Amino acid sequence: MVKESHGAWIGWGGTCEEEFEPFEFDGMNLVPISLGAEEYDKYYEGFSNATLWPLYHDLVVPPQFHRSWWNTYCSTNARFAQAAVDAADFGATIWIHDFHLQLVPEMIRAQRPDVRIGFFNHIPFPAETIFAQLPWRDSILKGLLGADVIGFQLASDVKNFRSAVSRFSEFDGENLPSTVRNYPISIDTTAIHEVAEAGETQGWAQQMREELGDPRTLIVGVDRLDYTKGILHRLRAYEELLEDGVIDSQETTFVQVAVPSREGLESYQDLRDEVEQLVGNINGNFGAMDRAAIHYFHHSYSFESTVALYLAADVLLVTSLRDGMNLVAKEYVAARRRNGVLVLSEFAGAAAELNDALLVNPHDIAGLKTAIRLGVEMSAAEAEKRMTSMADVVQRHDIHRWARTFLADLRPKPPTRESRTSEPSSGPISSTHDQRTQYVHTAE
Repeated sequence: MVKESHGAWIGWGGTCEEEFEPFEFDGMNLVPISLGAEEYDKYYEGFSNATLWPLYHDLVVPPQFHRSWWNTYCSTNARFAQAAVDAADFGATIWIHDFHLQLVPEMIRAQRPDVRIGFFNHIPFPAETIFAQLPWRDSILKGLLGADVIGFQLASDVKNFRSAVSRFSEFDGENLPSTVRNYPISIDTTAIHEVAEAGETQGWAQQMREELGDPRTLIVGVDRLDYTKGILHRLRAYEELLEDGVIDSQETTFVQVAVPSREGLESYQDLRDEVEQLVGNINGNFGAMDRAAIHYFHHSYSFESTVALYLAADVLLVTSLRDGMNLVAKEYVAARRRNGVLVLSEFAGAAAELNDALLVNPHDIAGLKTAIRLGVEMSAAEAEKRMTSMADVVQRHDIHRWARTFLADLRPKPPTRESRTSEPSSGPISSTHDQRTQYVHTAE
């Protein structure tokens, strides 16, 4: 999209050790934003991932509220906003992504009334009663309402946002200055089809099964190691199926890929310890010298290797406790197309579209066990019927349609010089404002 529109991509440079000047790469203009070690700690790991992430995921773990984190979130958002202001031509379109940058829309709007601003939230937006716990809720809402178009994954997220606006802002949630609607995000199905159909990928899939002992049934989970993904719930369900004798570890193998994530946070370190201990217990009780009951991999895989794993898997488990969308489910469907079984949490956004999956409440271990058993025992004809239907949905609603739909709503009206109410400020955006504005820095 960036290449096709001849636009600029503004984002963190990925390291705290170096600063980079803007540069061109692969047909794109890249504008790196540097983060110092303290900014990374307070803005990214702190406010973004230890405050907003758990709050927006229905308090799966308790969020932490620290004023110093909030202050750094404000100042860092101001730096991103200023970079966008500096990069944008008159009448440009600016598309801001995700919960890390919720103050940026209004920060840009304050300087650049000529531009069109879109914001898309890749994670859920919480219910009003949960959002109410955030001490800086008013500022977040005012920041988001600086956008012309605000996008969420699900209709329920839109409802939650409108409810929060009604309670905590000057606006009626039904009469907003912004267009607010849901745009369920998707995947590049063409890219997945090409990789899945490649002979090399299919060879890797076959090799994977052989190296795993060529089981009759291969069950797979592919997730970031995150407490929202319900990894412990599926492991406990699988353990009970082995205990009950419903599944035989000599015939069925379970592979869990847990991609490292936010390893600097204590809650993630605790989760890793719990997962690894449970995997060890299960293998100790049900594995054999020549065959593990569960193969656990705590590292990242290439796109091609991941697609090969999808092709190798007879059953994919997606047991999210809360998920904005979950693109792993859509990737599996796109890779398989005509066979395979998807066990999908009803709390993943993808469940709204993939109705032919085996939908489960991951908190209901008995129900999760039943769904896994049904997946293992499902007939080829039934699996093909369900998978073909889901593949058609994913094919029709791919990432390109998602982008086109959002950008069509964001399409600017032809700007005129007279439409500018003020000239853009030549100075940087301030992240410290008085209490009449949304960028309030609460004193430490």
